[in-house]
Amino acid sequence: MPAGDSFFIATPIFYVNDVPHIGHAYTEVAADVLARWHRQRGDDTWLLTGTDEHGQKILRTATSHDVTPQAWADKLVTESWKPLLETVDISNDDFIRTTDERHEKGVQRFLQKLHDDGYIYQGEFEGFYCVGCEEYKQPGDLVDGTGAFEGEQVCAIHSKPVELLKESNYFFRMSDFEQRLLDLYESQPDFVQPENVRNEIVQFVKQGLRDLSISRQTFDWGVKVPWDEEHVVYVWFDALLNYVTAIGYGVDDEQFDRRWPAVQLVGKDIARFHAVIWPAMLMAAGLPVPKAVFGHGWLLVGGEKMSKSKLTGIAPQQITDVFGADAFRYYFMRAITFGQDGNFSWEDISARYQAELANGFGNLASRVIAMITRYFDGTVPVAGELTSADLAVRETELRVTAAADAAMDRFAINEALSSIWELVDVLNGYITEQEPWALAKKDDQRERLATVLATALRGLGTLTVLLSPFMPTATRTLWEAIGQGELTSQPVDRAAEWSSAPTVQPLAAGLFPRIEQPEPAA
Repeated sequence: MPAGDSFFIATPIFYVNDVPHIGHAYTEVAADVLARWHRQRGDDTWLLTGTDEHGQKILRTATSHDVTPQAWADKLVTESWKPLLETVDISNDDFIRTTDERHEKGVQRFLQKLHDDGYIYQGEFEGFYCVGCEEYKQPGDLVDGTGAFEGEQVCAIHSKPVELLKESNYFFRMSDFEQRLLDLYESQPDFVQPENVRNEIVQFVKQGLRDLSISRQTFDWGVKVPWDEEHVVYVWFDALLNYVTAIGYGVDDEQFDRRWPAVQLVGKDIARFHAVIWPAMLMAAGLPVPKAVFGHGWLLVGGEKMSKSKLTGIAPQQITDVFGADAFRYYFMRAITFGQDGNFSWEDISARYQAELANGFGNLASRVIAMITRYFDGTVPVAGELTSADLAVRETELRVTAAADAAMDRFAINEALSSIWELVDVLNGYITEQEPWALAKKDDQRERLATVLATALRGLGTLTVLLSPFMPTATRTLWEAIGQGELTSQPVDRAAEWSSAPTVQPLAAGLFPRIEQPEPAA
């Protein structure tokens, strides 16, 4: 993607029926890393996140806590969901709530258009409904219950019984878009990613689409249907529209045209909503479909999907309190192939923190700055004639920059980070082989010492720029010691062109302090 292009990336908006766990933070960090990368590349970037606050699940949760749904949503957003963004250092440009007036009016505006254009009709519907998913389930979505639910059909995702509902609702003519969706998937093979999610979506649509029930009248917590206030809008139909109501749909055409369409980053379990229902809605409204829908894998703990109800949920702060936000961000972007499921363990993050961050990158930064301070009084040395070893470092800088940039365009975040880490390893190997501490003992090797440390510093600065979207705090600290200007203004796709300060400043402390046998917080 050329610099200067629009890059609007949106996370799903998260239910406020409970507090966030690391699965939610994983999605936020992935979107943030992509946004920071594009922003630092010069693209017109916008990162949207927020909360989904309507629907039967929220109503029941609030009622069980003896508060109104609005009071419950306000409490969770203030005390848990917005603090999550600070905990893992998210640089979002907007935060939308489905209870925002701008959103509710936008939903009604969109729905009225579809109604006026003949895409909405009233009818009777009966089916099995999962409150946890806020979705009517097909027979293939149900499994036999076990334990307390033995003999019952349960949702395959939540393992809880579904409810048989019969309602007179309003319907969206989604079946009209079956062939148009299949044509979309065929003409734009990368519209749904990764490939395994795409294949599931295509097969689902090929089985045939039914019209979608988009209103409820058995409860009143939601956006009112504009022509019939006895009905509220189905929570998913409501929630999906946040991506356009946040950027001025129907009220700010300039902003909307500047931002839309978006990249939708979601968990694979909700990819169907974003890759089937959402583009059909947009087609009906005469709007462009998203640029891409990427359904990433699940975070697993002990082989199970992250879940509060199954007691496998881990609060992000339990990890950041031990390792810090940068290590949290690095670990989840490096250790898991983006798009696939991945297991979290305290042992793995501890080992990677020590080996890759503290001993790898952190120690490299400390050594280079310390040797320039010791051997050149902090003045950045000027390189002399370059040897093949020096040129190899330079070649690595250029190669990994190009590889990382290309990987980020493919949403291959872990591949980008793996490429960047090649430079960490090359620089550590280069210093070990060149032995600047030995060169410093020989007066006739002064120029060679300067060349080695100048080469090492040049590589370290390139690393700092490349790692900025992943670890903003540590790289900012390092940049203050070696660079000029604002780190985030350094073009990440031209990282090797960075400008060093005339002198280096010693680091007050290591970038990644040693941690003794971390234990998860209680």
